[in-house]
Amino acid sequence: MTRTALLALILLASHSLPLRAQAPFDMTPERPASDAPIDGWTGDEPASRPLVETPAAQPPETEALKRYLLPNGNLDLNGETAGLVWSVYLTPQQAATGAKFNLGYQNSIFVAPEVSRLSVEINDTKIADEAVRSADTVSDLSFTVPKDLLKPGSNLIRLHADQRHRTDCTIESTYQLWSNVDAEKTFLSFSGSEALGFRSLDDIRAIGVDDDGLTRFNFVVPALDQPSTTVPLMRLAQGLAVLAGMPNQSFSFDTRSRVEAKPGELAVLVGTPAELQPLLAALPATASAGPVAGFVEDSATGSPLLVVSGPTWQAIGAAIESIVAPTDVNGPAVRRDVITTQRWRSPDAPFLFSDTRLRFSQLGFKTEEFSGRRFRTDFTIGVPADFYANAYGEAVILLDAAYSPTVVPGSHIDVYVNGNIASTVPIASSGGGILRHLPINVTMRHFRPGVNTIAIEAMLESEDDKLCAPGANGSETPRFALFDSSEFHMPDFARIAQLPNLAASAGTGFPYGGSQDATRLYLDRIDADTLSATATFLGRLAVGAGHPIPVETVASPTLIGGRSAIFIGALSQMPDTVLTQMNIDETSRTTWGSDPDGQDGVNTEAALDAWREKLRGGTFAGWIAAFEDWVKENFDISLSSLRFASVSESSFAPSGETTLLVAQGASPDGSGTWSLVAAPTAKDLRDGVQAVSAQDRWGQLAGHITTYDHGTKTIETVPINDFDFVETQPASLSNYRLVAANWLSTNILSYAVLLAGLGVMLGLATAMLLNNLGRRE
Repeated sequence: MTRTALLALILLASHSLPLRAQAPFDMTPERPASDAPIDGWTGDEPASRPLVETPAAQPPETEALKRYLLPNGNLDLNGETAGLVWSVYLTPQQAATGAKFNLGYQNSIFVAPEVSRLSVEINDTKIADEAVRSADTVSDLSFTVPKDLLKPGSNLIRLHADQRHRTDCTIESTYQLWSNVDAEKTFLSFSGSEALGFRSLDDIRAIGVDDDGLTRFNFVVPALDQPSTTVPLMRLAQGLAVLAGMPNQSFSFDTRSRVEAKPGELAVLVGTPAELQPLLAALPATASAGPVAGFVEDSATGSPLLVVSGPTWQAIGAAIESIVAPTDVNGPAVRRDVITTQRWRSPDAPFLFSDTRLRFSQLGFKTEEFSGRRFRTDFTIGVPADFYANAYGEAVILLDAAYSPTVVPGSHIDVYVNGNIASTVPIASSGGGILRHLPINVTMRHFRPGVNTIAIEAMLESEDDKLCAPGANGSETPRFALFDSSEFHMPDFARIAQLPNLAASAGTGFPYGGSQDATRLYLDRIDADTLSATATFLGRLAVGAGHPIPVETVASPTLIGGRSAIFIGALSQMPDTVLTQMNIDETSRTTWGSDPDGQDGVNTEAALDAWREKLRGGTFAGWIAAFEDWVKENFDISLSSLRFASVSESSFAPSGETTLLVAQGASPDGSGTWSLVAAPTAKDLRDGVQAVSAQDRWGQLAGHITTYDHGTKTIETVPINDFDFVETQPASLSNYRLVAANWLSTNILSYAVLLAGLGVMLGLATAMLLNNLGRRE
C-alpha cells in the first residue's frame, strides 16, 4: 500500500513540473508547420512593424561558447617588446555570463624565461602576467575573468610580451625573439548556455572570428536567381559588413542548403514565407502581412539564424532597411572623424584632413620605460582619398623621450610609414639626455589613402652590451623612455583626387563612397559564385567608405553611359568597351585561364620581359637600365619624373598564373570611373575576391591594375602612367599652390624648364629695367 502511494505521488509531481519553452522557430524541415501561435512571433504584433526581435530558446546547460579572439589569425609577437590592442564585441548575455580567458602560445628557444613576461589585460585590468616558457610546444593557459569585468558592447583586450635573449646582448639578437599566439587556442569560453543566443540586431556586431581570424556571412536565398533580388541583397551584405567591422569578412550565397554553423559565421535566411517554408517549418505569423527581421535559433546546432522575410520582396527591402539604416549615419555628405579599426586595432584611426596636432596619448600610447636594446611601438592615422603630397610633403613627430648614460653614440631612432623607412635620427651625444619635442621630419611619400601605420623604433647600443656579463639581459634599469606627451603633426597638404587610383578605392571606397548617385553594377551572370564575390567586394568598399554604397544593376554597358560603374564577372564575358577603357589586351578574353595544347602557356609579354632581364647586363640598353636603377636607388629619380607629359597606358595581358584581376579606368566620356573585377571562371572570381579582401592584402591594391596569384598568394600592381585630376575641394590659391608643389616635385624636368624659363624672364626684365634707368655716358 505504501509503495503504491509513493508511486502515485511521483507521477503527480512529474506532471506538475513546468514544460521547457519551445524555440520560436523550428528548424527541422521534416516536421509539418503548426497553426498554433509561435512564441515571440505572435499574430497580435502589428503587420507594419519592420523589426521583430525574438528571444532564443535555451540550449542544454552543458553547452558552452567559444569566442575566438585574434582578429587576424595567429599573432606573432616579435622582438623585445610587442603587443596588440583591439576590442571584442559581446552581447549582454555573454557579458553577464562567467567567462575564462584561454591562451595558447609557443616561443623561440632564445627567449630567457626568467626575465620574459607575457601579460593579458581586459578593459585595462590585468588578468594574467606569466613567464614566457614554452619553447618546446604550445602551452595552454586558462585564466578566470573577474566578475563584472566584461561589459555589453566593446571590450578592450591587450596582449603584451616583454622578451629578452638567453645569451646574446646585441641588437641583432633581438630579431631571434618571438612568441606565436595560437588563434585556435586563444578564446573566451562562456560557461552558461545564455551566451549562445543572439536577441537584438545589435548582436550582429558580436559575430566575431573563427580560429583563422575569418568572418563569414552565409546567405540562403531561394530566389537568388531572380534579378530583382540582387540590389536588396547587396544592400544587406554591405550593411552587415559595416555593422560587424571585422578585418577579414566574406559572403557566400546558396539557394537551399545551410552550411554547418561555426564560430565567426552567421547564417542569413532571406525570402518570402513561401520561399522559406521548405527551410523553416514554422514562420512568424506577421511575415505574411509585413516586413520581419530578427534572430531565431537553429534547433540542430543551437546557433542563431538571422531571418529576413515579408510577403513581397518590397516588404523584404523594408526589413533590410531596419537592419542597415543605422550604418547610414556616415553617409557621403558626412565627414568622418575616425576610420573604424577597433575590431583589429584600437583605438580607431583619427581621420586627418588638414593641419592637425595629436598627442601620443590620443593615439592610444602610454608612457613606457624600456630596459632592452630595440624598442618599437606604432600608431595609426587616416588620410582622405584626395591626399596628394607624396612627393614633397613632410609630417613631423615632436618626440618627448629620454635615454640613460649607458646609451652610446651610434644608437639611433627610426620612423617607418607602412613598413617603409621614413626618417632616421642619430643619438650623437653620450652621458644620457632628455629630448623635449625633438622634431623628426617624416616624409609622406609612403602615405596612402585610408589607414596608415607609423612605427617608432629605437636602436639602443651600450658599452655594457659588449661585455654581456651574466644577468645583463635581466637588468630592469631603464635605458630609454618614450612619453605620451609626444606629438604627431600633420601639416596642410594638397587635396586633389587622382583617377584611376585603386589605393583610394581600397582605403576609403573612393569614388563610389562619396557619390550621392547609385553606382551602376554590371554582373556577367547571377549565380552563387558571382554574387558571393560581388558581396565580398562591395562589403570591403563599404567598410572603407564607412557606410553602404548605393548600387543599381544594369543589363548592358550602353545603359551606363558616362556614369561610374563596377563590372564583376568572368573576363571572357566582359563587354569590349570595358576592356578598352581598362587597357586590357583583347586576346586575354580567350587566352586567360585556357590551355588548348594541354601544356603550360607562355605569355609573350612576360617572356619578353624575362629575356630583357637576362640580357640587360650585356647590352647598351642594359647599361642604361642599370644606370636608371642606380639613379633611382641613390637619388630617388626615375625616368618617369623626367617626362614632359604622361605616357599612355600600355595594353595589359594577365599571366597564366594570375587568378584575379582588379582594374580601374575612366568611363568613355571621362565623367565617371569604371572598375573591373574579373577572373577566368566564376569559382576563381569568388576565391580570388575572398583572398584579396583579407586585411593583409586589401591594403596592397594600388595603381590602375592589381593582380592576384592564387598559387603563390602574391599581389602585383601596375603603376599609373596616365591619370586625371578630380577636384574635391573648393577652389583656393593655397590648395593650388600645394598641388603645384607636389606635381612639380614629381615632374623634375618640367620643374627645371620652368625654373630656367623664369630665370630668363627675370634676366630680360632686369636688362630692360637697367636699360631704362641706368646711367648713360
